[in-house]
Amino acid sequence: MKEKRTFIDVIWWIVLIVWSFTILFPIIWILYQSVKTNREFFQDVWALSETINWTNYRNAWTNYGIGKAMLNTLYYVGASLLIGTFLTTMNAYALTRMEFKGRKLIWAAIMLSLFLPGINALIPQYVLMRDLNLTNSLTGLVILDSLGESVFFLMLLGGFMQSLPKELEESAFMDGASIFQTFFRIIVPLSTPGIVTIAIFKFLALYNNFLGPFIYLSDEKKYTIGVAMYQANKLMQYKSDWVTLFAGVMIAMIPSVLMYMFFQRWIMEGATLGAVKG
Repeated sequence: MKEKRTFIDVIWWIVLIVWSFTILFPIIWILYQSVKTNREFFQDVWALSETINWTNYRNAWTNYGIGKAMLNTLYYVGASLLIGTFLTTMNAYALTRMEFKGRKLIWAAIMLSLFLPGINALIPQYVLMRDLNLTNSLTGLVILDSLGESVFFLMLLGGFMQSLPKELEESAFMDGASIFQTFFRIIVPLSTPGIVTIAIFKFLALYNNFLGPFIYLSDEKKYTIGVAMYQANKLMQYKSDWVTLFAGVMIAMIPSVLMYMFFQRWIMEGATLGAVKG
């Protein structure tokens, strides 16, 4: 039987449509301006373009270093994602499935860190990175972001692992499996939905990370996409090539948009991950 829509449902539907429009309109506007010439852009930002000028994307890729920045970002995000997701999975397993002295104390310290602003760690982190000669290095950024555990990701994946039956590990131990065999052959396969969700959130956080690369990288050849776009925006103080900048913005958006399109279901399920125990 089809449910009858109430007046409140219609109101919420209209609100969501308007909200969606406020999100999509700036993206469509930037896309539209990115295929104009600078003359057309300054004459009338709302007028139709005479021709589609795809050379703006080529200029953004080469002149503003978007291509090189994309390769740097691929290395930085890819390496940090693989190492960080693996370490988060191991940490979540150790803190939720293993019994050892001090486990509750470690969890208490982790919960306490939720109340500490992350900005407070910038100075000691920079001093440590400088003393280890890891500044101005993409590998140094990978190490920093891989070893810097996120409490949110740890709690999310830990809550999912807690929902798995304890009898699975007990049966594996009775069959002679080691703790590493149990982890890799039982826990990891069963936790795949949670691990994939964590990986998606990590990707979005790493790709959109601006402050870390901006602070630690001083060589333009090592800039990630966020810093490269920031530098391109600063150039607009001295030149008025806005259409090429808009093209660069659209290129920078592609990975995030594709990630959301292909993994939308996982991202939505991440909001309730681990909330229901079996």
